[in-house]
Amino acid sequence: MDALDHVSLLDNRWDDTVAETLSPEALLVYRSNLLGSDKRITNYGGGNTSSKLDMRDPLTGETVRVLWVKGSGGDIGSIKLDGFATIYMHKLHSLRGIYKSTDQEDEMVGLYNHCTFNLNPRATSIDTALHGFIDHPHVDHVHPDAIIAIAASADSRALTREIFGDTIGWVPWRRPGFELGLWLKKFADENPQAKGLVLEAHGLFTWGDTQKDCYETTLSVINKAIAFLAERSRGKTVFGGQRIAPATPDERRAVASAVMPIIRGLISKNGPFKLGHFDDSPEVLEFVGSHDLATLAPLGTSCPDHFLRTKIAPLVLDFDPATQKAADLLPGLPAALARYREGYAAYYERCKHPDSPPMRDPNAVVYLIPGIGMLTFAVDKATARIAGEFYLNAINVMRGSTTVSTYRGLPEQEAFDIEYWLLEEAKLQRMPKPRALAGKIAFITGGAGGIGMATARRLMQDGACVVLCDIDREVLATSKTELAKAFGADAVATVWADVTKEEAVIAAYHEAAAAFGGLDICVCNAGIASAAPLEDTSLALWQKNIDILATGYFLTSREAFRLMKDQGIGGSIIMVASKNALVASPGAAAYCTAKASELHLSRCIALEGAPLGIRSNVINPDAVLRGSRIWKGEWGDQRAASYKKNSLDELEEVYRERSLLKRSVYPEDIAEGIAFFASDISSKSTGNIINVDAGNANAFTR
Repeated sequence: MDALDHVSLLDNRWDDTVAETLSPEALLVYRSNLLGSDKRITNYGGGNTSSKLDMRDPLTGETVRVLWVKGSGGDIGSIKLDGFATIYMHKLHSLRGIYKSTDQEDEMVGLYNHCTFNLNPRATSIDTALHGFIDHPHVDHVHPDAIIAIAASADSRALTREIFGDTIGWVPWRRPGFELGLWLKKFADENPQAKGLVLEAHGLFTWGDTQKDCYETTLSVINKAIAFLAERSRGKTVFGGQRIAPATPDERRAVASAVMPIIRGLISKNGPFKLGHFDDSPEVLEFVGSHDLATLAPLGTSCPDHFLRTKIAPLVLDFDPATQKAADLLPGLPAALARYREGYAAYYERCKHPDSPPMRDPNAVVYLIPGIGMLTFAVDKATARIAGEFYLNAINVMRGSTTVSTYRGLPEQEAFDIEYWLLEEAKLQRMPKPRALAGKIAFITGGAGGIGMATARRLMQDGACVVLCDIDREVLATSKTELAKAFGADAVATVWADVTKEEAVIAAYHEAAAAFGGLDICVCNAGIASAAPLEDTSLALWQKNIDILATGYFLTSREAFRLMKDQGIGGSIIMVASKNALVASPGAAAYCTAKASELHLSRCIALEGAPLGIRSNVINPDAVLRGSRIWKGEWGDQRAASYKKNSLDELEEVYRERSLLKRSVYPEDIAEGIAFFASDISSKSTGNIINVDAGNANAFTR
């Protein structure tokens, strides 16, 4: 296709009626959020904003100039006031008297803490000096694809001059830090007419006398670059044209769901478990199917923010959906991943310094499959998704750069020095310890019911990603909304399935694999309950119980077992059975028989799964009424009538009093038992049963 067939410029979203109600500090937040809301302006967590404001010194009472600048690790799209570091301007400038050479770069960052205004605990960014030394009140630093396309071009300086004249300057590549801050100060001081400058292979700095002026300058500069690229690339073929045509959407997702668990297993064996993300957007498909993929992909990214998220280069997997199937791709994956690790280790050895941190995970983050799309893996789903977004930024940069010039990635040594920067290592060491189920993927049938939702919440509290599977589409949708609000949209996915239908269960697991990359925890929880004397139990009622509680559990656990076996990193299958799996009840032959089958099925799985590290255990609840769709129906009415009770509350009292502990059992109690079997705390338990019934002597296991 032709490059940039249509031009989509940034809209000015500044609202004077909103802005005039805000304090100077709040206006900085407003400006930042506007800029960060559009990924064409800057990527997640990328860039920073600042304002130099007059504040009352809490010690002297005098008015002092204070730099408000985005703190380390923040995101301008969602930043609040507490996300900004505050620095005494006169103290920051005094550091110039201490700084003598680039050998002190890291030392200077440590001194920023001594310049903190008002005991602000927010850690300062490496870019603090870049903002502070520019003698303008308001400064934006962003990473727009259109600007980086210019900044990453071989003739970046000439292109910058051609597009912007003397209003936007240019400085050669230098790693962010104190020295670069002095470079920016020198440029701004010597070029009073300038409104900003392009940083080679990095991004854009702009400034203004007012917050609105700064924001509008940023948009204007980016829009000018967008328009230039569109005009200069008109009619040109992108990435050398198409080499491999995209497969159909269904075929692409099928390949992704087959490949992702294998990759996930291979890269999670010797480290933290990884979660995957799949992107088959038109931009990605255009790049991975192009003639230039083989030459551009090894060059890696240019912008430091892109590189830190995506590593030195992606792994390109050789594939053509016109002549191959997923099964043809799978056998070569171990060797392909091994070659990448060997290449990464060689890169580390070539570039390391005497004080470099030890080599980190040598596996790729980004995997490109012609005709299929892009897979990204990281220790959590949000990071995997964001890595994909960053590489999409890199694709956009390469598209723009190659249509007007020659694309240049970050030089290998510079890339290494950023990746293994001691300050970056310190930031990694400050990261909180992962939660117990971080990197784990749970699949829960009956997921939208009381026990299912309680289980989802409990596992997600420990860091798991959850796939809710249910037959009720409406409740499934509301459940997803609830969990997304509590734990973030990245952590939850939903699939519809009738667990009695083999093709539906298989399809549900394919969706789970495409959503997160695989499976670690399977909770068989789809339920039904019925009561009838034996002579009144119809074949239809018998079959319904067997279909859902026996066949449904079999299909769910079998497909989980297959997926876990393919991954090769173990797993935990948990059956939510019942007290009636151990204790027969009169008038419920179909239900009791089906529940007993679950118990023995779990034991069989435990036997076959043990050599593979796949555990299987059972939770036996009893009388869990609250939040249950089963108990709200005919089953609840039947059981209440059998005890001559008029309501579920009265029935719950009966069950409470018959228990040894005289306590009610709630969905959250069942979820605790499931969480135990899901976690590594129970890693030496398989083929076991936990009764969560407040005590029932008849159900004691012997």
